[in-house]
Amino acid sequence: MSSPTDTSAPVTITQIQSEAELMQALAIREVVFIEEQAVPEGIERDAEDVNAYHVIANQGGHAIGTGRLVMLTQPPANQEGRWGQIGRMAVLQAHRKARVGSLLLTSLEEEARRRGVNGIMLHAQLYALEFYKKHGYEPVGGVFEEAGMEHLEMHKRF
Repeated sequence: MSSPTDTSAPVTITQIQSEAELMQALAIREVVFIEEQAVPEGIERDAEDVNAYHVIANQGGHAIGTGRLVMLTQPPANQEGRWGQIGRMAVLQAHRKARVGSLLLTSLEEEARRRGVNGIMLHAQLYALEFYKKHGYEPVGGVFEEAGMEHLEMHKRF
């Protein structure tokens, strides 16, 4: 039997298929965003959750991370074509050095490509800027505040 902090087990990323899995993902988001980062509960969940493509990371039988892809109704400013937005990327603290975020991001990008997007937009917290740059995202515009934290909009074209 593996413990919740068993970081030696392989990490799997799968599309959320059930209400139970979605509840696990929302619980991870609650821990990371509401408890750790003090995001107001009223803005952590939004109307996009219903239509989004959600993924969950599991390791040793435990849900440890999540993220979502939302198809945008129009491209970001000065862009054209079909765009998606990746967001609500969250990994439980004990698993943050295990490349779980990279696996989640890659999985969401693969789904975006399957949907024929021309690019992906995301709002990166400043501490995560280098993580997204390593994955080919470029900052666009200036720093703005979202949920009481500084963010930058970032784009990646396909």
